[in-house]
Amino acid sequence: MKKAIQNIGLPTFIICAFWILILVVGFFCDLSVPTLLSDTLKRAGMNGILVLAMLPSIQSGTGPNFALPVGIVCGLFALVCSIEFGFTGWAWFFVSILLATALAIVVGYLYGKLINAVKGSEMTIATYTGFSIVAFMCLLWLMIPFTSPNMGWFIGQGLRETIQLDVIDAAQILNNLWAIQIGPDFTIPTGMILFFLLFCFIIWLFFRSKRGIAISAVGSSNEFAQASGISINKNRVFANILTTVLGAIGIVVYSQSYGYAQLYSGPLMMAFPAVAAVLIGGATAMRGKVMHVIIGVVLFQGLLTAALPVANKVFAGTDLSEVLRMVIQNGIILYALTQVKKGGSKG
Repeated sequence: MKKAIQNIGLPTFIICAFWILILVVGFFCDLSVPTLLSDTLKRAGMNGILVLAMLPSIQSGTGPNFALPVGIVCGLFALVCSIEFGFTGWAWFFVSILLATALAIVVGYLYGKLINAVKGSEMTIATYTGFSIVAFMCLLWLMIPFTSPNMGWFIGQGLRETIQLDVIDAAQILNNLWAIQIGPDFTIPTGMILFFLLFCFIIWLFFRSKRGIAISAVGSSNEFAQASGISINKNRVFANILTTVLGAIGIVVYSQSYGYAQLYSGPLMMAFPAVAAVLIGGATAMRGKVMHVIIGVVLFQGLLTAALPVANKVFAGTDLSEVLRMVIQNGIILYALTQVKKGGSKG
């Protein structure tokens, strides 16, 4: 037991035990445990690539990517362009992925240059950049001269705040791909889980390539990387391109699963649950692995999925869901950031 706790980390072990306890309490509160587990799988799949986007920036030494909205708005812009061009269903999905990737490469390169210019204050600047890009896009969503009736306001100009994807046959297309139904309450969204695991495998392979090892070396010690002839700035830029691309692809996957694309202030706080998930999985602010992403997204989404209805059942007549979500999410982030020196020394 002691060895297992050391391998996964005490905070992760405590949260896992807490999740199991909540499921037990939910069972005695007449909540459907299979439904809670099914919802956990769905939410883990839809959030997985957004959490995976944390890994390149962590490994490069810039810390958790609080500028995740930069990649998210690239993905949102790509998917609304795909709708405007008339694509539907799977064609919409793949065109959105391709457009999001192309746009995110350019934007990620520019963001990487910015991060290199503010070394030592990356997380602060990342948070400011994430908030700023969302505010800027709020203006752009109103100004874009798109004409698709599926996206525009009924009166006036600009795009709607929430765009339905079922009207273009794109809602939950990954969820329903090869979905497995076990009993009345448990569904495995096979297609979405496999898509997430495919990207996990790609990132796992990448960090065993020459470029991936160089990025990890830069994150571990700038002095060692410089002495080895590794370009610190170039590898940090490459890592930020990769994290932006993953964020852009991640929001396309998230949106199809949710059934809606949320514009305007929708992406504003999306970095925080992604950061919390990778940290809850055992990563630190300076070191992380693909396994931390998988464990973290399942635990974090499972905790939220189970804790909120159980809390509302135990404390009948109240709605603690949003309060509890913020306490859990921000508490995890705060704890992790206090461990930066302990877990992320770059000396």
